[in-house]
Amino acid sequence: MTGPAVAAVRRAVRGFLETVDAPAELCVAVSGGADSLALAEATAYVGHHRGHVVRALVVDHGLQEGSAKIAFDAAAAAKSLGVDEAEVRRADVTGPGGPEAAARKARYRTLAGHALVLLGHTLDDQAETVLLGLGRGSGPRSLAGMRPHDPPWGRPLLAVPRATTRAACAELGVEPWDDPHNAEPRFTRVRLRTEVLPLLEDVLNGGVAAALARTAAQLREDNEALDTMADTIFTRAGGPDGLDVGVLEPVPAAVRRRVLRRWLLASGVRELTDAHLRAVDALVAHWRGQGGVWLPGNLEASRCRGRLCLTSQPTTRGE
Repeated sequence: MTGPAVAAVRRAVRGFLETVDAPAELCVAVSGGADSLALAEATAYVGHHRGHVVRALVVDHGLQEGSAKIAFDAAAAAKSLGVDEAEVRRADVTGPGGPEAAARKARYRTLAGHALVLLGHTLDDQAETVLLGLGRGSGPRSLAGMRPHDPPWGRPLLAVPRATTRAACAELGVEPWDDPHNAEPRFTRVRLRTEVLPLLEDVLNGGVAAALARTAAQLREDNEALDTMADTIFTRAGGPDGLDVGVLEPVPAAVRRRVLRRWLLASGVRELTDAHLRAVDALVAHWRGQGGVWLPGNLEASRCRGRLCLTSQPTTRGE
């Protein structure tokens, strides 16, 4: 007989799988922590009842002493919890950004290549993500947090508190691994987890993490509706080769900027910021005959003969 925490995690996994077109093989990213071990057990239990094969994928980042043994133990724990196979993969943690960002990117690269990979992000992780986006002023897309299903990634536990996954491990009789990086205050997310959220919970009398997760869900619905409207306008306005200003002018700014964002990204603009987007939008909404807008990648957005056009500019000497 299972306890209430195990039942809650299994219920979340079952509900998620009922909403997606799940492949025959379900992959679960396992770190050895409470969230991923509880997810692995629930996926094995629910998946086997649905006829799926369940594979645990363990990423060894190689950033800590003894990381190979930690990965081996995580794979063994997942096997003991019922997964059919457990595989350890070594990640190459390189690239720009801090250690958190580099490790995250390496992990996703290492896990890619499957139709569906389940991740153990919980309600608390979602709340932290929303707070990070709020602090950085990243706009509604960031405040909308993580999607439950963002192929190939699946996040069945976004409505499940972290305390529940820890309780599930206790009910299952497994000892999760606590990553020492999760207690390292030099990482922004750790300080949010250990300092900011507890303070907010105290000041606002509890329920903050759940409220932030609900806000994220509501914003995702709003974003999806606005994106659908923007897709229609994008098609009417012309497409990647140029946009008809006459179609864009009467469109509400929130929708118009989404059209512009889609156009610019589809045309090869990278590292697009809100400032870039608003400057391009001014070519439509505040046209005074101004010159073009320089964008990353030596591209220039300009207005010519009633259309927005994007042209490549030569690299200046010395760049």
